[in-house]
Amino acid sequence: MMRRRVLLATASVIIAISAGLLLTARQAGAGTDAETPPTASTGSRADSPADQRRAYFGDLHLHTTLSLDAWTFGSKVTPDQAYRFARGEEIMVPATQMSAEHGIETSRPVPARRAWPLDFMAVTDHSEFLGGFSQLDVPDSAFARSALGQKFRAAGRAGFILLAVMRGDAETAKALAAASQASDGWKVEMQAANANYRPGKFTTLIGYEWSASPGQGIHMHRNVIFSGDTAPPPFSANDSNRPEDLWKYLETARGRYGDVLAIPHNSNLSDGRDFDWNTSDGQPIDAAYARARALNEPLVEIAQTKGTSETTPELSPNDEFADFEIMDRLYRGETSPRQNGSYVRQALGRGLVIQSRVGANPFKMGVVGASDAHNGLSASDEKAFASGESTLDPRTMLPSGKVAERALGMGPPPAVRPNGQKENDPIQFGSAALTGVWAEENTRAAIFAALKRKETFATSGTRIRFRMFGGWTLSDAMLKQSGWVAKAYAAGVPMGRDLPERPVQAQAPTLILQAVKDPTGANLDRIQVIKVWYENGVQKEKVFNAVLSGNRKNDADGRAPAVGNTVDLKTGRGKNTIGSGMLAVAWRDPEFDPKNPAAYYGRVLEVPSPRWSTLLAIPNGLPLPAKAPATIQERAWTSPIWFTPAD
Repeated sequence: MMRRRVLLATASVIIAISAGLLLTARQAGAGTDAETPPTASTGSRADSPADQRRAYFGDLHLHTTLSLDAWTFGSKVTPDQAYRFARGEEIMVPATQMSAEHGIETSRPVPARRAWPLDFMAVTDHSEFLGGFSQLDVPDSAFARSALGQKFRAAGRAGFILLAVMRGDAETAKALAAASQASDGWKVEMQAANANYRPGKFTTLIGYEWSASPGQGIHMHRNVIFSGDTAPPPFSANDSNRPEDLWKYLETARGRYGDVLAIPHNSNLSDGRDFDWNTSDGQPIDAAYARARALNEPLVEIAQTKGTSETTPELSPNDEFADFEIMDRLYRGETSPRQNGSYVRQALGRGLVIQSRVGANPFKMGVVGASDAHNGLSASDEKAFASGESTLDPRTMLPSGKVAERALGMGPPPAVRPNGQKENDPIQFGSAALTGVWAEENTRAAIFAALKRKETFATSGTRIRFRMFGGWTLSDAMLKQSGWVAKAYAAGVPMGRDLPERPVQAQAPTLILQAVKDPTGANLDRIQVIKVWYENGVQKEKVFNAVLSGNRKNDADGRAPAVGNTVDLKTGRGKNTIGSGMLAVAWRDPEFDPKNPAAYYGRVLEVPSPRWSTLLAIPNGLPLPAKAPATIQERAWTSPIWFTPAD
């Protein structure tokens, strides 16, 4: 799909800070939190001033062998191994998993180590029959000896399809429930999280995935994340497919076990249901629903391997960067997907509309990113992916030959399911994303508090450190001053919050945005501000180029010249001689109307770098896939800041 050009309005105040000024500010003690390495092993106390918050990176969506689908895919990695891999240890991936998931035939386990350690993670195995299929790896278990268990074992990867066909059968459900109980999977999950928690170095969060699917290929899944070291047994989609019932469980759990939240993911595959105008019962959203959803689901997953959920070219035709890793249906061929109600940017606008009607906003969400890897290994670098639902160590697990061809969509046509659905073209999958939080220290209390207050950002997998503040008295002069972050907290609000009431004399809000490049990644192209607002009964959006790297300037229509592309498509390497190491801007809304509610969020783009498909094709001597871009512009998104008129 071709990228489309967009008319971009010129910001009223623009300031770019060079790398030299960044060093000067650091020496003067200003903005040190922005320059702290993201994997620092120490942190400040949780009661430290807000300006001492640092950026930490993690993954809140990962599956291991305890998930039914992951087991059928071939995963044997346990939750304990998954946490050890995430924090930087070498683990041994079983030979059977290497064969089933990566097409690599070996008689021995293969070593795997993450390129750099995460700061925090939650294993979120599917709650539906949690651990049931793992009983097939226990030869003397009742399930392994049963005729049904042997049938699933013989089916291998096709067992996932077999499960979908047989799931409604009462005897099958009873047998799977018994196998799940025998595995004691929830206890295994909690023990692994607690055993791998290293306060100050690596934070684990207990979690699971509630996997409601009201129709074939329709996702309304949520990752449930707990704040403490124990949690009640999961509430699964076997109990109810309604999010409203999940929220009741969360509210009960919150009263007994500490705080908990749910994160919708893959709204791009929800067929318009995740951000519908109506409740699960088909009734228009009312204030009670809006408040319950805002309390229990303060975040949304905006990117992962099965596509991004920000927006699409169809929904945002004036956004030239809207066509980024789009996967708008889980299976191909049978129906056209409903994009309305499936994407975050549109949901932000719908939330403003609903708030104007009922007095509460159900879609007041911050953003996170994740892997959703189903092999127990969370890795987000572009070279650590080769299609599908697995990430890998490229030194030991990268496929070759016919397996690489299939991963690049060069093999046989996608498989056809018994119901006529076709599997996705493997080239549509994208590499894993990441969650970033600004927290005082790397502990459960501090990380969860950052998630709860929505001081979060998401990246497409790169370690860009990105933050945004909003206020009525913020200015470009602040960015030149020592300790500007403390001043921004004092005079404004961080991302995830509401602007304070507008002073009578204030003409428009100002946003301060700062992005620092991945230490080993590509330079930065630009920072954009996306504004969504509600005006005269119409939901609107606009993309503004807030600051550009180099000497580029917006033209009279707000369009910016392309940053360029230094990637050599014969080697897959880029020179990284364009773009900036850091960008910062104080941007004032040039079209502000105090009568219109609005939401603002930031988006920062890297300069072009090779996509995973390019990095897989080149060493295998294969042509670059025509159905995918050879290079992409990795990016990051901030959580929004909201404005509500005083009346």
